[in-house]
Amino acid sequence: MSATLLAVQTLNGLQLGILLFLIAAGLTLVFGVMDFINLAHGVQYMLGAYLAVAAYALTGSFWGALVLALIGALGLGLLLELLVFRHLYDRDHLDQVLATFGVIMFLNEGVKVVWGAAPLSLPMPDLLSGSIVLMDGLLYPVYRIALIGAGLGVALLLYVLVSRTRAGMLVRAGATNPAMVGALGVNIRRLFMLVFGFGTMLAGFAGILAAPILVVEPGMGDNLLILAFVVIVIGGIGSIRGAFLAALIVGLVDTLGRGFATDIAKMVLSPSAANDVGPAIASMLIYVLMAGVLFFRPTGLFPARSG
Repeated sequence: MSATLLAVQTLNGLQLGILLFLIAAGLTLVFGVMDFINLAHGVQYMLGAYLAVAAYALTGSFWGALVLALIGALGLGLLLELLVFRHLYDRDHLDQVLATFGVIMFLNEGVKVVWGAAPLSLPMPDLLSGSIVLMDGLLYPVYRIALIGAGLGVALLLYVLVSRTRAGMLVRAGATNPAMVGALGVNIRRLFMLVFGFGTMLAGFAGILAAPILVVEPGMGDNLLILAFVVIVIGGIGSIRGAFLAALIVGLVDTLGRGFATDIAKMVLSPSAANDVGPAIASMLIYVLMAGVLFFRPTGLFPARSG
């Protein structure tokens, strides 16, 4: 295990953690404030990537595609909220799960109809192409570093919005006691719509950032949605701070586990056995982590009342 490989895998883990945070931040707000289980949140990540590809074809500019795709992701999110999701807020969680699962299937098939089933990609901006030397023997892509920086910037912006503004105060109060917030004269329906729209835009932003480095294809958000739910459970439902820290932890544990579990297993097992056991252990690590956190802190690391 070389220091260079460890550094690369750590940066890759931070990159995954940032993408998970952008998805989980909106998901934890929607779940915490609205008590609404939205399995279709990962689809917004996928739609952000597809909208970026379509916008790039129109503008020929990554930055133009970024702006248009963000607007499109917000618009589609609000449209889904208006047509589908707002009719589910007062239903039980089973109805929400079934309905939003149907939305996943509908939109996954929808992108196949519009863009086809073949994988697509978004060209990387020239400004962020190439690599830089981070340490002796370590070249790392500039775009991936910019992705990490953009995610940290969004995390800081969210912290300020949630902790230092009146809108953030309402969101935090809504996550803790929505009935009381409504009794004080706040339009809960409008608050729900704004929270939902903002959450979908964050998920779309994650998809846009991932499009130049990952394959854009139907269903690309499904696996990340599972990890995002792990993140919000570990961090504490409704907590932005919890989502941020848990996303980084999950990203690092998952990436480092997949990178080094087999090598560590070879220290105590034969090479053939380690090749079988290592990947199996790596795929379970984040769930073992979640179980451990819930055993000691059932409400997560930073529940909403302290987040």
